[in-house]
Formats: sequence, structure tokens, C-alpha cells
Amino acid sequence: MNFFDHQDKARRQSRWIVLCFIAVTLLIVIAVDVVVVAIAAAHIPSEVMMQNGLFSANLWQQNIGLLAGSSLATTGVIGLASLGKITSLRSGGGKVARSLGGAIVTPDTSDPLRRRLYNVVEEIAIASGTPVPEVYVLENEPGINAFAAGYSNADAAVAVTQGTLEKLNRAELQGVVAHEFSHIFNGDMRINIRMMGVIFGITVIAIIGRKFLNSSRYRVSSSRDNNGGAIVAIGLAFMVIGYIGLFFSRWMKSALSRQREYLADASAVQFTRDPDGIAGALKKIAAYSHSSYLKQDAEEVSHMLFGSGYKSFMFATHPPIEKRILRIEKGFDVEDISALATKLKKQEQREHIEAEKAEKENAKKNSDKLAGGVLDVRSIIENIGTPDLERILAAALLTSEIPSTLNTAAHSLEWVPEVLFYCLLDPIEEVREKQLLIIAQQMGDISESKVSHLLTANKEIKPEQRLPLIEICFPTLKRRPLEDIDRILKTIFNLVLVDNKVDSFEYCLSRLVSQYLHEATSPADTILHGDKKLNDVISEASTVVSIIASYGQTEKGAQGIQNAQKAYRAGMTAININHTNLSFSGDWQDKLDKALLTLDKLAPQEKYRLVQALSATVISDEKVVTAEHELLRIMCALIHVPLPMIRTVARPKKTTKTATKKTSKKVQTES
Repeated sequence: MNFFDHQDKARRQSRWIVLCFIAVTLLIVIAVDVVVVAIAAAHIPSEVMMQNGLFSANLWQQNIGLLAGSSLATTGVIGLASLGKITSLRSGGGKVARSLGGAIVTPDTSDPLRRRLYNVVEEIAIASGTPVPEVYVLENEPGINAFAAGYSNADAAVAVTQGTLEKLNRAELQGVVAHEFSHIFNGDMRINIRMMGVIFGITVIAIIGRKFLNSSRYRVSSSRDNNGGAIVAIGLAFMVIGYIGLFFSRWMKSALSRQREYLADASAVQFTRDPDGIAGALKKIAAYSHSSYLKQDAEEVSHMLFGSGYKSFMFATHPPIEKRILRIEKGFDVEDISALATKLKKQEQREHIEAEKAEKENAKKNSDKLAGGVLDVRSIIENIGTPDLERILAAALLTSEIPSTLNTAAHSLEWVPEVLFYCLLDPIEEVREKQLLIIAQQMGDISESKVSHLLTANKEIKPEQRLPLIEICFPTLKRRPLEDIDRILKTIFNLVLVDNKVDSFEYCLSRLVSQYLHEATSPADTILHGDKKLNDVISEASTVVSIIASYGQTEKGAQGIQNAQKAYRAGMTAININHTNLSFSGDWQDKLDKALLTLDKLAPQEKYRLVQALSATVISDEKVVTAEHELLRIMCALIHVPLPMIRTVARPKKTTKTATKKTSKKVQTES
């Protein structure tokens, strides 16, 4: 099952949750109506009640208005409570992490364990083509556990417990983080947020009953008639109804969560190509006597965690640890757990000391594995949502080669806007001076001085490093105040338009930052897919394939146009669409925006076909240049498909903004 199958399955499971929620709500409404009828029938003589019964049609018809009111009130209470809970989580996964006592991990942290955690998260994010999520540590939790929360990739947060940092080595930590990234890619985060809202709404009925019961105790003891007993009975009835609804909700949650955990474990192995990593983490949980349990109440978020957050037999949200290990490691012997526990006590201290050293040596030791590899559509598709170890290592090596001053600035809250501005500076001095003037006018003299300092302190950044550098900037950038973010976006757009031309990288940076920040500030408004079919939007598909085919050529003139046409046909043929006319014009940015807006509404499996076409177009000449790689990743990002890194090659001549513009202008004119 690939990324698109997982997305499709997640959408079906979301619908299943809604249907189950409606069914449980209806049962609660009916039960409340029965209680209301029983109260209304209290004044009827017992002989009449014995003859007709509580469920007589005549009795219900006489109280139809009362029943309608109680049904509406019950539905409203449950619905509003659920909606309120979901709305309270609209600010993204970071709020869930902070509500559990999470402390944010900044990229400039000096703690070696937290730095290792941030590096692992950053490497997997860059390798998979997604914005780096916020990273949190639950400082007061000694158990081994983690979770991912949020509505979309842009507002996701990954949190781990302090015990996870201290007890796991790098490979095991990587397995746990990969497990959580699987939840991000497979659509589990949005399901989990909605599940929290649904269960809270149903729990409210039980809470109301309990409050009603507690408030009536005094009246029971002081009343001289039967009213006190009736009040207790009503409160007890509501509490029982609420807990029955809660029973079915928890059953629904646990049944869904267990299957998603098996899937995430398998995906983590695909991520890292190292089953020992995640298996080792699970073994340590078992060896430490189920040390995944959290100290604080974890029932509400139990379905989001890597391991069980609390002891539960009937409503276990996770499969037994032993079964999870056996699925990953077929030869595992359960009896080895006790021996492992003894061994862990001796190894734990040594692993902590060597953690930082192992991190530094990891990229160097494996750098010789990064060369080579075959480019094909299948490998690109299969690595969407599950980037392999080669890509993770490539991401680590690529980020390590970014100049240290830029890397540090990209992780700094005070310098991150200037890193984005630096990436947009034109190699032509006259244009660059105009850009620096724009920065001074819109962001102030201090910002302009910072950009000038970065320009003086660093050599020209490599083209293949620009997109990863932007993704590194993102988690720090979204911590800026909203008014600053608006000014930064306006400055970026003005820098792009200073020479009245927009090249592929300028388009990529402006659209990528704009979408990431919009989704991070309004996560609940993000729609990941729709129901459209690709055959109904052939014109839009032709537009995006044409653009990426034109930008993937290194040759000029007639040969470049011929190669672009060949690449275009390869892409359209890959999805069995007979549409042979490549179209590319000077206003390609507006056309691409409109096309991607429509294509984002495709169903998951239809997006699979579109990515097939784009991938086939890019690799038709068996090489990927930086410009088309950037365009491919931005196209996929704008339709909510996280594209992993692809090995690129440099253009024959030095790539500059000016050269790119001349090439694109030539293709535009002769097309």
C-alpha cells in the first residue's frame, strides 16, 4: 500500500468515524428521550402505566413536543461540545504537545540529546519533502513514548518523552520518529484530532449526569418527600447513558488505533530500512516493564501515542508489545526480554555518552552510499511518505554542507527572514542593490544590514541547497508574530518582482513559504484532497506537465524544444492520456497557480496518477536538473503530496538567476 492508498484509506476511516459518531449520538438521544418520557409519565396513575407501558405510542405522542426539545438539546450539547473541542485544537499540533507539558526544542539547543532529536526530525522531514515540524519534549515523563499531532504537514508537531531521549540510541530514536512521520503522511493526525473531539462530546453527557448527581446530594438528605430520590435517579440515568456512549466511543477508538499502529510500525521500517531501530525501541519498552505509560492522564490522547499511555485491557489502543515486535522481527523470543532488561542497565550510561559521537560519525560513515541509484517512476512513488535510508543520509549530508553561518541563521528567530531574502538576491549587482533597498524600506535598515552580512560572509549557495535551506527555516519562521510574517511575505513578493520576471526558484520559494505559513496559521482550513478525477481535468494536467517538461532541459534552441516535447509525451503517456501538444507561455506562473488549485481537489488515487505523469516527465532523459527538481517538489507540495529528495545533476554551465531567466525566455519564445 503506497502513500495514496493510505490517504484514501484515511479518508474512508474519517467517514467511518463520522457515521459511528452519528450512530452513538442517536443511541444517546433515544436513551435521553426514554428518561424524559419516564419523568413525564411520573404523574400518570400506576394502574394506567401498568396497562399501557412506558413505550406506548399514545404516551410518546402526547409528549412529542417535549421529546423534540430533548432530542434537539441532547444533539446540540454533544455537537457543540465536540465542535468546541476540535476548534480549541485549531492552532495545530503544538497546542496538543503544550497541553501535555511539552517544551519546544529549538534548533539552536545546546543539549546534545535534544540536538540529536532535532537532527533526526529535520533529516527525515527534508528527505521526505515536508516542512520540518515543531519538536517538543515532555520533560516530566520518564517513560518511552512519542506522538505526532496536527491537521496537516504544515502545522504538525512531533513530541517525545524525556525517557525516549535518555533510553534510546540514535537508530531507535530514528525508528520512533519515522513511526510518527508515518502518522503524519497517512492522514492519522487529522483522524486523531477529530477522534478527540468526538469522544469529548459524548463524554459531556456523562459529565452532566455526574454534576447533576453531585449537586443533588444535599437535596436528598434534606428533602421530606420523594423529589430528592427522583433527582438522584435522573442524574444517575444521565450518567449511565453518558458512560454507555463513552464505552462505544472508546471501543471505536481502540479498534481503529490498533490497526493504524501496525501500519505505522511497518512504514517506519520502510523509512529507515532498519527494523532493528524500531524493534529495539519496542523491546526497551517491554524490558522496562511497559515504561511507555505517562505520569499524567493520557486517556484523551492515548490513540495518538507510540506506545500505550496507560494500563488498559478492554480498550487497549495499541496491540501487545510482543506482537508488534514479532511482526517486525520474526525470530524474536519473548523470553529474551528479561535478559535484555539486565543488559540495558549496563549499556544505558555508555549509550548516553556516545550518542553525540555516533551522530557526528553517521553521515561520514555512510556518505559513500549516496552515489548511484536508478531513477524510475516506481522508486519515486514508493518513497512518497516513506523515504528510504539513502534519502535520509543524503538529507543529512546536504544539510551538513550548507555554510555554517547560513545554517545557524536559518535556525535563529532573529535571522530567519534574512536567510530567505538572501536566497532571492540576484547575481547582477544593479538588481541586487534594488533588492537591498526594498528590504531596507519594508523590513528596516537592520534587516538590510543582516542580509548584506550574509552576502559578505558566504559564498554563493549551491542550487540544490536552496530548497532544503527554506525547509530548515520554516519551523523557526512560523514562530514569528503574525504581523511580521505578513511583512516578510510582502517583501519576498517584491524581491521576486523587482526585475519584472519570475524564474522557477523564485516561484518555488514564494509559493512554498506562502502555503506553509498559511496552513500553519489556519491548519483547520486545510483540505488535503477532494473527489475529482484526472480525466476531468486533462487541461490542467497538461499545463503542469508542459511546464516541468520545458524547465527540465539543458539544451537551447530547437534541440531543447524537441527534448521538452519528448519529455511531455513521456509524462502524458504514463497516465494513458493522448494529449500530445506541449503548451508553455510567458504567463506560466498564473496558469500553474490555477491548475494546481484545481488539481489539489483530486482524489488520492488520482493524485497518484498525476505524480506518475510528473515523475515520468522529469526522468525521461534519465537525469534531474535542480530547476525541474524544485518545480516538481513545489507542484507536489501545493497538491499536498510530500515528494522525497531526488538525486540531481548540475546544468552544464554555472546556474544563476540570470541564466535561468534567459533559458526560460528562449523556451517561451520558441514554443
